Amino acid sequence: MTNPSELGEFLRLRRAALRPEDVGVVGYGARRVPGLRREELAMLAGVSATYYTRLEQGLSVNASESVIDSIARALNLTPDERAHLFDLARPQRPVRRTGAAKPDYARPGTLRLIHSLTHTPAVILGRRSEVLGWNTLGHRLVAGHLHVDSPTRPRDRPNTTRMLFLDGHTRELYGRWEEEAERAVASLRVLAARNPDDPELIALVGELSLKSPEFGRLWARHPVAVCVSGVKQFHHPEVGDVELAFEVLTPADESMHRLLMFTSESGSPAEEAIELLGRDVDEPHLGRATARQL
Repeated sequence: MTNPSELGEFLRLRRAALRPEDVGVVGYGARRVPGLRREELAMLAGVSATYYTRLEQGLSVNASESVIDSIARALNLTPDERAHLFDLARPQRPVRRTGAAKPDYARPGTLRLIHSLTHTPAVILGRRSEVLGWNTLGHRLVAGHLHVDSPTRPRDRPNTTRMLFLDGHTRELYGRWEEEAERAVASLRVLAARNPDDPELIALVGELSLKSPEFGRLWARHPVAVCVSGVKQFHHPEVGDVELAFEVLTPADESMHRLLMFTSESGSPAEEAIELLGRDVDEPHLGRATARQL
């Protein structure tokens, strides 16, 4: 997962996705491969074809900000893709590690915050999408089949991306699994570019590539998106089919932790489903009855 090769892959995929007529380039003759030619993209970006070729081949590093910005405009990148291009083209200097990496933990204040949200499912995610903490509703919503204390034990921590592709319970939890899978891979691409030398992140990508052909196909497409809000469709074993909005908040520190929270509109079936999840676990029949109603 070295940056030069990742940079070249990203540029080639985005260049192949552009048609000449989309960017005002007059094409002549048949093309052996789809998309723009390297020299065409270089012309649009205002750089030499030789220099752009070296970028795609991973032979040139530390390109200037103006060159990266010009290439981003020529490729019609989204804001998230543009930021990702900067992460790949100008990687941060690797941190020198001495000994084994220390386990990551959620801040006590963040844990107190999510546990104070008695009507809002909330999950704290680490820099590799591992679960660092959740409140009762968050646990019951996304991983009720796992032990509630598992995030407190680094070796047993669930990882939301690994669960999505390798855990059967989690796969059945999402009504639109394909959409959720692409969103997860797009987010993981962002994390990987920002932490290119993280051995645990590299191991996670390797494990998923070997064990899940679906992950491998999505990873090869190199989707990129910073997921900060949206909607998730759940097919929950206790409350049935329910659609919940989500928001992702990022603390203003360097931990790269994320706070994932789920909300619903007042008086909606989704709000009723969250209320049912908050009831005592000795009343499962109420959840099953409502599942048929939703």
